Amino acid sequence: MLLYRDIIAGDELFSDAYPIKLIDDAAYEVDCAMITIKEGDVDIGANPSAEGGDEGVDESAQTVNNVIHSFRLTETSFDKKSYMTYIKGYMKALKAKLQESNPERVPIFEKNAAALVKKILGNFKDYEFYVGESMDPEGMVALLNYREDGVTPYFTFFKDGLKEEKL
Repeated sequence: MLLYRDIIAGDELFSDAYPIKLIDDAAYEVDCAMITIKEGDVDIGANPSAEGGDEGVDESAQTVNNVIHSFRLTETSFDKKSYMTYIKGYMKALKAKLQESNPERVPIFEKNAAALVKKILGNFKDYEFYVGESMDPEGMVALLNYREDGVTPYFTFFKDGLKEEKL
């Protein structure tokens, strides 16, 4: 199994347990799904009716996005101007990391990332923004969007901002 971490913040962002597609050698699209989880679903072995308790207690079930829930991502917000400020700084930081670790990748990264950022800005209103567990403002902001059907969620993660870890 592969775990994908943010190379700047170190946060776990997703794993290959989810369907992943590489898009234009610039980003991974990770399909997610809405799942129902039950808070406090703990069986203590007691019989509530024998102890005078109420068996029909309404459990607090909630529907969550499986990637957001599993990797403890937190929603954040941007307007277009603040996102442009963030993404310029983030791309500069990624480029510096690449120059250290994989200098031959830099021109490919610059071309692919520029095209991806242009696409993101062109559809800015369609995205929701998430940060990793550390909420590091220097780290990657994951982009949540929906497929053409309007109901299937997926995340976009910048490929060059990730480090793969074998588990």
